[in-house]
Amino acid sequence: MSNKEVKAALKSARDAIRNKQYKEALKHCKAVLKQEKNNYNAWVFIGLAAAELEQPDQAKGAYKKAIELEPNQLLAWQGLANLYEKPNQTDVKGDLADVYQKLLELYESGDKQKWCDVCNKLVELYHQEKKYLEVAETWQKLIRMKQEEGAEKAELHQLWKKMIQLLKDSTRNQDNKTGQLLLTAFEHALHSADTVPGEDHQNLYKDFIQCLSKFPHEVARLEKACDDMMALYPSMTYPLEVLCLHFVQSGTLSEKALHCFSRLLEMDTRSGTGIIGFGIKCLKENKYKEAVKSLTEGLQKTNQCPAAWYYLAEAQMKIHEHRNAVLSCNQALEALGTPEGPNLRWKNLAFQLKAETLIKVADADAAEEAIKALEQIVDGSSDPVISALRGQAYLNKGLMDQASKVSQELLLSHPELAEAHALQGFIHYSQKNYEQAEKSFLNAIERKAGIAEYHQYLGLTYWFMCDETKKDKGKALTQFLKAAKLDSYLGSAFSYLGNYYRDIAGDKSRARGCYKKAFELDETDEESGTAAVNLSVELGDMDTALSILNEVTEKARPGTAKWAWLHRGLYYLRTGQPSQAVVDLQAALRADPKDSNCWESLGEAYFNRGSYSTALKSFRKASELNPELVYSVYRAAALEQILGKYENAIATYQQILKKTENYVPALKG
Repeated sequence: MSNKEVKAALKSARDAIRNKQYKEALKHCKAVLKQEKNNYNAWVFIGLAAAELEQPDQAKGAYKKAIELEPNQLLAWQGLANLYEKPNQTDVKGDLADVYQKLLELYESGDKQKWCDVCNKLVELYHQEKKYLEVAETWQKLIRMKQEEGAEKAELHQLWKKMIQLLKDSTRNQDNKTGQLLLTAFEHALHSADTVPGEDHQNLYKDFIQCLSKFPHEVARLEKACDDMMALYPSMTYPLEVLCLHFVQSGTLSEKALHCFSRLLEMDTRSGTGIIGFGIKCLKENKYKEAVKSLTEGLQKTNQCPAAWYYLAEAQMKIHEHRNAVLSCNQALEALGTPEGPNLRWKNLAFQLKAETLIKVADADAAEEAIKALEQIVDGSSDPVISALRGQAYLNKGLMDQASKVSQELLLSHPELAEAHALQGFIHYSQKNYEQAEKSFLNAIERKAGIAEYHQYLGLTYWFMCDETKKDKGKALTQFLKAAKLDSYLGSAFSYLGNYYRDIAGDKSRARGCYKKAFELDETDEESGTAAVNLSVELGDMDTALSILNEVTEKARPGTAKWAWLHRGLYYLRTGQPSQAVVDLQAALRADPKDSNCWESLGEAYFNRGSYSTALKSFRKASELNPELVYSVYRAAALEQILGKYENAIATYQQILKKTENYVPALKG
């Protein structure tokens, strides 16, 4: 076949393809290849015809042969791209990307429009594969090409916005290079915006700040972006909200942070983040009750701030609301979810605070939960403070051997750690080894003088040590005073001071004040409440006694606060108010239905009210619960006599006289 015949055959093949006679085209091409086996166009036409005849493998082979012959010719690459783009082609995306890359190379110095078309296709392909770095780098090439061609500012603005759109999901991967390219796209889009300030520009800025907040290492950039947006849009609270949230989550409480919290609340008094910020400020200023109030209110308004739950737990811990603090720690842990980056630090802190709080609850179940919380702390086993907490939890659970082992190891490895000496002190104190406990607590205080608990336990050590040696308890008083000064919310310290002033100093007035303070701080401390009421009565101050009792009974749920109902019921009984006495004594019995003395008092109240039948039932109930209550048996007999049940009355009187021969009221009856 001559050169002329080859050209004619190729022309026939091209015409056949144009007329969709693909088999005919293949015949012509094969005839050419018999003569010229390396004919580029023949291989390209075979690829085209085979593709149309649904013979992809043959088509692919033909195109690749053509490329092998002429690697920098466009036709075969275009044909291969068209083949791979067909819907029935699977698992070829990697190959297609390589083809597009080659086409970009070939178009670069020629057809710019086709270069842009291929570039768009390649970006779309990378985006489908979630190859965000390749998306970013390829799209940047497109923008550079447009810039070199002198594209308008508006067109470039749209291209930067498109890049942001393409990369918006990439922040989940936290790939630093892709992240930097995304942030750069935001900055270019903001600078190329037409209308500034304007609604689109404002929304773009919001998206930029939201994106920055996902990159923990871009703190300076985030702060600058928020400051710049606030300068452009002074009435918008969004950048300030983000900045305040950033300060809360990062644990920063600089002057700038405090200023931002105040400014946000001035602009929007209902801002959850602003209220949380104010609560943290109160916490740092030791205004713990205000902190609890603000943090609780702020958290009701926003759920975007896991760290705020930790701060709330810390504030609750400071005012010894231990159960609430545990619940807040749980909320923090739930809100933090899977710990990554900064969240891991917060999660460790929340587990530690939860364990500390549970140890303060001081029962075996709480101790078990504390041990589990400590086990969740990442790298906690290497932290001596965590080890000391674990030792305390073992002690609370009654695992003395484990607690002692932890204590001994800590004292050897960290002899300067206050917590190690305190743990040893707690162990000695629980074993009533008061002299050793004294040494340990003094060692702990020498290393950390500002811990109220150490002073309180040293005070208790002196108190019980003095019981044994009959010495003066002044040393105990000094330590209780120090504890109360260091922690004005430590109710138990005030209770111990009350014991000292009542039992040792004989100062009823001062003792009453201490008990009252202890009870105000801890309303579950019935012993202090009762002592405050009894001393008020002894001091002739019934108003104070009643105000305490009224406050407790107003808040009490049914079946609780027996001591308060009983005390007030007895007061009403003494002062001739039997109807009120009946109500209060009934409430006391709902809390403890087996209190025989309470039943006896209720019988007396019914009797004074003139309700004889009910009084009789109450006295009988009292004597059933405690047959030794002779007075209740006598009162039942007297009531039977009043009610005309003489035979029963006589039998009851005789029953009393069998036990107590000379019981005069029964003889008279």
